[in-house]
Amino acid sequence: MMQSEQFLGIGMTSQRTRERLVQRLLERGISDRRVLESMRSVPRHLFVDEALSSRAYEDTALPIGSGQTISQPYVVARMTEAVLQCRPRKVLEVGTGCGYQTAVLASLGLEVFSIERIGALYEKARRNLSRVKLSHVRLRHGDGYQGWKAQAPFDAILVAAAPEELPEALLQQLAEGGCLIIPVGGGGGQQLLKVTRQGEQFNQEVLEMVSFVPMLSGAPR
Repeated sequence: MMQSEQFLGIGMTSQRTRERLVQRLLERGISDRRVLESMRSVPRHLFVDEALSSRAYEDTALPIGSGQTISQPYVVARMTEAVLQCRPRKVLEVGTGCGYQTAVLASLGLEVFSIERIGALYEKARRNLSRVKLSHVRLRHGDGYQGWKAQAPFDAILVAAAPEELPEALLQQLAEGGCLIIPVGGGGGQQLLKVTRQGEQFNQEVLEMVSFVPMLSGAPR
């Protein structure tokens, strides 16, 4: 269920600017109308620093501090579309960042659990999601490599950073038939994978080449 009406009137930037972004997403192959409506309605400018707000609806990644970025809108839409193909109700996001991808997922009526390793970004995401009245999303400051075992299993897991290999803990926290949407690889090139669980088998499909910050493990900071 789309919840876009809750965003109306919250610091709206030019509607034409948003429509141009949605048109670019259509041209690049994003076809799920639910995803396009979410990208149109979630106020991306509220998730970036004020100095960058004029660039919020460009189809590009932007810095959010702590050496991290808010993902390019096309990549957010592509990953969201892949998540929806799994027909999920309960989703784990690894790498909350500023909370934008979290908001896109939550606006689609999904039950969202999200983990962020960097404390400053965890606090930023919590404030941002509260501003757009999505404070019901479950956030956790922790090591995303370990997932969120107490809340597993998940119908879908979306990872917003690239490990060298698939994290075993995340695979094991997928529900039967669930899917993991994750970029994998080092600096030489990363593949966005859709990994679907069938019993103890995990079938991989390459969606496209991407570029994400590395996924780090260890104690939260």
